[in-house]
Amino acid sequence: MPLTSSMEDYLEAVLVLQQQKGYVRCVDVAELLDVKKPSVSRAVKELSKKKCLIKKDDGTLSLTEQGQQIAQQIYEKHQFFTKRLVEAGVPQDIAAQDACKLEYVISEISFKKLKEAVWINDREVIPSEK
Repeated sequence: MPLTSSMEDYLEAVLVLQQQKGYVRCVDVAELLDVKKPSVSRAVKELSKKKCLIKKDDGTLSLTEQGQQIAQQIYEKHQFFTKRLVEAGVPQDIAAQDACKLEYVISEISFKKLKEAVWINDREVIPSEK
């Protein structure tokens, strides 16, 4: 069964917090996502069942290999869309909100093609600027 966008948000939050702090607690995830701690507990239980997340004995959260892969894919899309929207003149906060929505609705095929097209266009621009 595929993950919901909400579950993917939790995985992405764990990834971001891990990068920022080196460790992740449920309270940190709740704060980052602006949700209540019981919501995080439910999501952790569900993501543990799906073998995406592990809650260690000390209460910290850790992504499994599968969870890490999913989180990185979501995070990459989020960064990509946020950057492109900001470059187009969208304010940072709105760009981040919209990127969050876009990262779930775009297919992997479309995202890959879009990345390739942007990369090619960026590459073409650089030599002509010299």
